[in-house]
Amino acid sequence: LQFGVRKPASDYGHRATAFGIVERDGLIACVRVERETGPYFDLPGGGVDMEETEVQALIREFVEETGLTITPAERIAEASQYFVKTTGEAINNLAGFWTASVVKEDPAAKSEPDHTLVWIDPNEAAASLRHEAHAWAVLVWIRSQPSGPGNS
Repeated sequence: LQFGVRKPASDYGHRATAFGIVERDGLIACVRVERETGPYFDLPGGGVDMEETEVQALIREFVEETGLTITPAERIAEASQYFVKTTGEAINNLAGFWTASVVKEDPAAKSEPDHTLVWIDPNEAAASLRHEAHAWAVLVWIRSQPSGPGNS
């Protein structure tokens, strides 16, 4: 699936990414990102570096953004998202979305000071996440839960 609107005058670079859905007590982990243009919410995760797999990138990004060490479980969705970064760079994120569980919490391990871990109700997250692809992945996850629609 492709989300976002491609602006014809922009040259979009393709970037492999991985994002995770971690649930605890009915809430999912998100990051509140502070930028000069205003704050927004994302799922934890980000770019896959040259020598990394999606799983390796997801584990690294979770620590950097949240201080959580995770164990990825299942790749539940794949989607792309056109967007323009706050730097002005046009990107098409090619994202794998994973479920994961927390192994360890170490807030001191977080290295991105503009990211804050927040636990949000999944329905609220689906309505609040910056990227449509992230919101869609959360809805895919909700529907896969034993208590999700059609799963009772």
